[in-house]
Amino acid sequence: MTAKQPTQGNSTSTVLGRRLGGELVKLRTAAGMTQTHAANALTASTTKVAKMEGGWVPIRDPDIRALCELYEVHDPGTVGRLLELARIDRDRRKARGWWDDYTTLGVMQEYVTLENAATAIRVWQPAFIPGLLQTPEYVRALRRTPADDATIAHRREPDEQFVASRVARQRRLTDTPPLALRAVLYEAVLRNFPGGAETAQGQLEHLMKMAELPNVSLQVFPFTNGTHQGLNGSFNIISFAEPGAMDVVYSEAAFRQTWVEGGEGAAAYDELFELIARRSLDERESVSFIHKLCKEL
Repeated sequence: MTAKQPTQGNSTSTVLGRRLGGELVKLRTAAGMTQTHAANALTASTTKVAKMEGGWVPIRDPDIRALCELYEVHDPGTVGRLLELARIDRDRRKARGWWDDYTTLGVMQEYVTLENAATAIRVWQPAFIPGLLQTPEYVRALRRTPADDATIAHRREPDEQFVASRVARQRRLTDTPPLALRAVLYEAVLRNFPGGAETAQGQLEHLMKMAELPNVSLQVFPFTNGTHQGLNGSFNIISFAEPGAMDVVYSEAAFRQTWVEGGEGAAAYDELFELIARRSLDERESVSFIHKLCKEL
């Protein structure tokens, strides 16, 4: 599923809405029920049930409780997770956050709103410094191309707006409560810097500083540790409660962004991330590795 939000009339299918709808579909199917059964329990139409299961509309707590009763789902943990996911989705749909002031976010708009609501994020990045850890100088250098010299005046304002939006995202790391971030970087990320040594020095020093935060875990996967499936592209695992309960995965490759909304797909990314982390340098070794690179510049 691509990262762009699908729309239907005035409705929008959100990532969290589809995640919640998918959970309800699984419960309904396991109970041997149809959408007609669900509609009767809610005194609603099957069209409404279809929209709920497709993530097109926010879902009220009474409707979730009624469906759980119909599907004979009585586990407090399961019901609680569904209610919490519904609450976050409702809040996200109606909220106006700082991100609404930045038109340059583009397809990242949906990701940023989820990041703002998340409690924890795990990032695997084989090519670039993760956005939450980038310095303004790194962002500017990353967006600059050889052709920019002729168009720099035209590009300056949108570029600076993009830099400002990136800095605004990073406030989550020092908010109360702070976002928990686990980032694993391939060694190539730390050696191939846009902007050269000057950009590299400041960015590497910033990484070491951020690694001192109690809510930030930073690891390095060195060249000497071989290969793995994650080298195909980066991915972020976004969590909204306890690990694995409501995970949504955002992955990137050339010309394509993809959402994986829970279930076996998200579980596979979770397993891959933990595999990469286990094979990486630990946090202390990783900071020492970065410090050594700094001294070599």
